[in-house]
Amino acid sequence: MANQVTTPGKGKKRRFFYGYVIVAAGFLILTIGYGAQYSFGVFFKPVLTEFGWARAETSGAYSLFMFMQGLFSILAGRLSDRFGPRIVISICGVCLGLGYLLMSQIHAIWQLYLFYGLLAGMGMGSWVPILSTVARWFIRMRGLMTGIVVAGVGVGLIAMPPLANHLISTQGWRNSYIILGFMALGIVLIASQFLKRDPAQVGQSPDGSEQLSVENLRLSTEGHSFHDAFRTGQFWMLLVIYFSFLFCIQTIMVHVVPHATDIGIQALIAATILSAIGGVSIAGKVGVGGVCDRLGSRRSLIIVFVLMAISMLWLKLALAPWAFYLFAAIFGVAYGGSVSLQSPSVADLFGLKEHGAILGVVVFGGTIGGAVGPLITGLIFDNTGSYQPGFLICAGLSVLGLVLALLLKPVQSRPKAQAGR
Repeated sequence: MANQVTTPGKGKKRRFFYGYVIVAAGFLILTIGYGAQYSFGVFFKPVLTEFGWARAETSGAYSLFMFMQGLFSILAGRLSDRFGPRIVISICGVCLGLGYLLMSQIHAIWQLYLFYGLLAGMGMGSWVPILSTVARWFIRMRGLMTGIVVAGVGVGLIAMPPLANHLISTQGWRNSYIILGFMALGIVLIASQFLKRDPAQVGQSPDGSEQLSVENLRLSTEGHSFHDAFRTGQFWMLLVIYFSFLFCIQTIMVHVVPHATDIGIQALIAATILSAIGGVSIAGKVGVGGVCDRLGSRRSLIIVFVLMAISMLWLKLALAPWAFYLFAAIFGVAYGGSVSLQSPSVADLFGLKEHGAILGVVVFGGTIGGAVGPLITGLIFDNTGSYQPGFLICAGLSVLGLVLALLLKPVQSRPKAQAGR
């Protein structure tokens, strides 16, 4: 009994656990946000056709988008730790919706960089507050529930690229951006109002437990500060791991559709490759999230990096639609698993004390990879007429990430006397 904490309401009818509302709201926000983001590849050629811009300079707007997403994630994580996720994600929703609405009015390349790269990129800073909030609401099921929330990215990836392709063919790309803008603005603002920072705000405990062990209660609130985490090798290894992941992921999201159409695959089939990645990634997010609860985040990272390396090597050989769909299946599991492990990896290594701030910097490191990957691959294509060297770089980074995941070890707590200095 000494190791149990009795929560209010013990002996009464069990209350509905509000953590499931957090999961549902986060799922909806990520569905619309990332569905719209990953439709960029579908808008790519129609925009190029109208303005005649090079692929590298057009890809650069997506790179700025990724950079701003990561940079704003640092601020969003710190603000969420302090003020909670509702107001932070509401601001993100306004930025995201306005960015897409203004995209319908662009006539110069600087406007593409301003409205899409800067404004919409800031709007995607909601990733960190959502995942940090889920980590505070769940302990035993943290990996699984994180996987379910980030499965919204996969659902968006299934639904939005074909929808964007249909809208562009019937309404034109400008009106299509207006529709996406209103969808993003409405859904994110409404869903964000249901978010609560932690279970204590509604008189509940993590996982909905009526009784929570003292050890789990401690783990739900303690951990390393950002400054302590910053000084560890594990922090920097995790940064490089997610730099490598996002380099590969965002390179594929931007360039796989143009690559497929370049070698003769129909545009509609090429767009469904993204949807196939999204569909498989749902299983990857939820499945790997569940595996993480059993094997731990480190072993799970090793598994997804092996799959990522295999998929990138296979893409160099893919020529027919069936080969691209096989690529989508392997890559989808790796992609889905990697994003579902991001928040649990930070929680496992550094705890929850300043989880949002630490996760924000790890996400920023990843988005640097996501920013430079499409840009470098676009430059390679502009100079060589081929995506193959870029895909080979992705394969090499996958191997690097695998090696670092194998070397990743738990962070040792500092002695109390030292910590108090």
